[in-house]
Amino acid sequence: MPMEKTFNAAEAEARISAKWIEEKAFRAGANAKPGAESFCVMIPPPNVTGSLHMGHAFNNTLQDILTRWHRMRGHDTLWQPGTDHAGIATQMVTEREMAAKGEPTRRDMGRDAFTARVWQQKQKSRGTIIGQLQRLGCSCDWDREAFTMSGAPNAPAGEEGNFHDAVIRVFVDLYNKGFIYRGKRLVNWDPHFETAISDLEVENIEVDGHMWHFKYPLAGGATYRYVEKDADGNVVLDEERDYISIATTRPETMLGDGAVAVHPSDERYAAIVGKLCEIPVGPKEHRRLIPIIADEYPDPTFGSGAVKITGAHDFNDYGVAKRGGIPCYRLMDTRARLRDDGVAYAEAASIAQAVARGEQVLSETEADALNLVPDHLRGLDRFEARKRVVEEITAEGLAVMTRADDARLGKAALKKDAEGADAPVPLVEAKKIMQPFGDRSKTVIEPMLTDQWFVDTVRIVQPALDAVRNGTVKIIPESGERTYYHWLDNIEPWCISRQLWWGHQIPVWYDAEGNHFCAPTEAEAQAMAPGKALTRDPDVLDTWFSSGLWPIGTLGWPEETDALKRYFPTSVLITGQDILFFWVARMMMMQLAVVNEVPFKTVYLHGLVRDAKGKKMSKSLGNVIDPLEIIDEYGADALRFTNAAMASLGGVLKLDTQRIAGYRNFGTKLWNACRFAEMNGVWEGHATQTATPKATATANSWIIGETIRTLAEVDDALTDYRFDQAADALYRFVWGKVCDWYVEFAKPLFDGDAAAETRATMAWVLDHCMILLHPMMPFLTEELWATTGSRAKMLVHTDWPTADLSLADPAADREMGWVTTLIDEIRSARAQMHVPVGLKVDLVATTLSDEARQAWARNEMLIKRLARVETLTEAATTPKGSVSLALEGAAFALPLEGIIDIAEEKARLSKTLDKLSKEIGGLKGRLNNPAFVASAPEEVVDEARANLAAREDEAAKLDAALKRLAEIG
Repeated sequence: MPMEKTFNAAEAEARISAKWIEEKAFRAGANAKPGAESFCVMIPPPNVTGSLHMGHAFNNTLQDILTRWHRMRGHDTLWQPGTDHAGIATQMVTEREMAAKGEPTRRDMGRDAFTARVWQQKQKSRGTIIGQLQRLGCSCDWDREAFTMSGAPNAPAGEEGNFHDAVIRVFVDLYNKGFIYRGKRLVNWDPHFETAISDLEVENIEVDGHMWHFKYPLAGGATYRYVEKDADGNVVLDEERDYISIATTRPETMLGDGAVAVHPSDERYAAIVGKLCEIPVGPKEHRRLIPIIADEYPDPTFGSGAVKITGAHDFNDYGVAKRGGIPCYRLMDTRARLRDDGVAYAEAASIAQAVARGEQVLSETEADALNLVPDHLRGLDRFEARKRVVEEITAEGLAVMTRADDARLGKAALKKDAEGADAPVPLVEAKKIMQPFGDRSKTVIEPMLTDQWFVDTVRIVQPALDAVRNGTVKIIPESGERTYYHWLDNIEPWCISRQLWWGHQIPVWYDAEGNHFCAPTEAEAQAMAPGKALTRDPDVLDTWFSSGLWPIGTLGWPEETDALKRYFPTSVLITGQDILFFWVARMMMMQLAVVNEVPFKTVYLHGLVRDAKGKKMSKSLGNVIDPLEIIDEYGADALRFTNAAMASLGGVLKLDTQRIAGYRNFGTKLWNACRFAEMNGVWEGHATQTATPKATATANSWIIGETIRTLAEVDDALTDYRFDQAADALYRFVWGKVCDWYVEFAKPLFDGDAAAETRATMAWVLDHCMILLHPMMPFLTEELWATTGSRAKMLVHTDWPTADLSLADPAADREMGWVTTLIDEIRSARAQMHVPVGLKVDLVATTLSDEARQAWARNEMLIKRLARVETLTEAATTPKGSVSLALEGAAFALPLEGIIDIAEEKARLSKTLDKLSKEIGGLKGRLNNPAFVASAPEEVVDEARANLAAREDEAAKLDAALKRLAEIG
């Protein structure tokens, strides 16, 4: 059946994908040669309720390129697929759908019924992301699809597996070794979901905020001399004060202050370090006193230099509190409302007062239980409480006041006194602040001191550091290694508990006295506490804990499976640099702690996929690119090739739809070359050729050499994970060498004595184009493979060729290099001089070496046809009115007298060059203006630079053309 005129991606992709899956083309070990080395890559498991985004498309394209390449090379290959149960995300999706359908809430139905409902959601949505990955062409072993909750006690039928068992076993093992413990530490708390979350789930967004300035009166009416000096040591302010001034963006947290800190070198406050000051909020008769302490944390040059320390609600303050032995008083409940539990404020304040005076010591638990929220503020939302605290302090006259003409206040703050003069007003600075939001709840995150389970990472981190430092594991690019060392050398305990219902429930049971028993099952825990009633810890494990076991868990550990023996350690992990710490480093630590082996040998890190101008994609900017829409419009192959082409190590990943369209055209170019071959009988009786054709025609020898060199270049690039270099080599070869040159060379060769040889060579070359492009453009190439000859097996399993560089012919390369240069020179001169496209011209040789003469003789038919040359004559001198062309061993002249109007051409080119010169001058003026470069958006500056470079290039070509015209006369 003749080839279709065009490749119908929408129809072919679905059909080809179904066939691959039906024939289990991607199964582990498919196409493996006997005794072959293994190659295994683990898919970074997407959220089971998620959908394909550009990050997935990019990441999985690179994994698939490597997997297909290794599979075709005969390696024992496994690309392990699967999904993550994604605790908080999946619970959110489920609850949102339940609310939309009017179903009972999570709390109404209870834990068991709710988790059963989440399993339903999982089973319903699981196919979405998997189906989308298959649309992209991902060649995972789909029969081995894993799930991070498989085998859980409440899993429905069809969710069998042992991943849950592996997770629980590791928790118990690490607990028994003393690497896991329960403790109270500051965590990111999401008030909407009422759970701790990881740093990765926090979005720090710049918002409009305020800085309030308040006075903390010194205890007992004490005073001190406050002196400020300028940079030269001159006194600019000298006054007696009975307070210390602090600034805060969160006044509601003042209720939990444990101290005020100043820097040890700050002379302004040296006299009052060790004294007490009063928190200016709450009933006057029960105002709390807190100490003024010295610590390295405050910056003496910022604000007043004094910092309130609220250890239970700020990460920096927590560190100061720990160093200084300052109690951490928790102010809020799980919904971020001010606490309304515990004893009355008066009693709580009295206890805290005794602590501040050194008369009493509170344990960490006792300090946490103490509720220091004044009675009238208890139960308020934190932001309502903020408003009330500011109002009360201001009404009492303890806000720092300033004159209304202070530039920091802005017009809205202007007030007048009774005489119409500017009146003092509270110092409230409007300022931009970085505020943490939950990435899913969109709620402001609260640093919260809570009881959680932690991994004592300091005790298991060293092997993970050593593995990279000694070269056992290589991180690409090298900048990733520096980041890896920085994070792990400064590692903090890892909070692994979450206050959710969906996830691996922590295998710890408590008796009535609070003793806990850690065991894989309740029966085993009960055996450890005979006769005692036990209650299980309600928390679940952080999803990073279970996904940290992804390499061994998906291969069947703790069972000694064949897959584990064959594919572990895995070969390479491809993932985003943003989860180097959250996932990569934790996999390293956990696999080494559990099985004493690294999980992978190489880590390839990539950045965030951005839009064409380098901006982060976001819905608010309206620049989000949906990969499925791209596939619908341009086909999966064009998107995949674009992903490979932009995958420069450490570079910014800019996705431009124009580039995608260009690579779709690239695929069309190969399709058209194969159709040209079909129309010239190339595929008649063709079967896959393994042997290199014997070539006598120089053009055929040349293209064989180009093919072999490209194969070697692609092999080297993929070995070094330089996907962009592999894509560039293929683009230059397929479009530039095969389609632009060889197809044209073949046209006259098909009419001569070398026709049969040329057909065999073209079939071999185009077969190699399909094979080499297959990892990047699998659908198009698989379709071409099936329609262009008799094939022993599908392209996905076709053997990758070996690059035998000895088969390249250097003499043919030199000769065809000379030929293509001559054709290009003639074409360029014709275009510059506006010679009519269809007009054949004469060519005069003024110098011709023996080698050049032989090259012309062997390729005269090709040169004349492609350069539209009528005749070649030889002359001792250059004819008048000719354009000169210089090549190695030859000099030619292109007579143009009578063919073009030289004067008219000069005028036309000069006019165009003048216009370009003005544009170039204007662009240079903008770019040489520091104000423009500093203030204009980055993309505007980049565009101006690109425009300047393009116009300068065009001007250079016009200038060369004018010089050629000047030679003519």
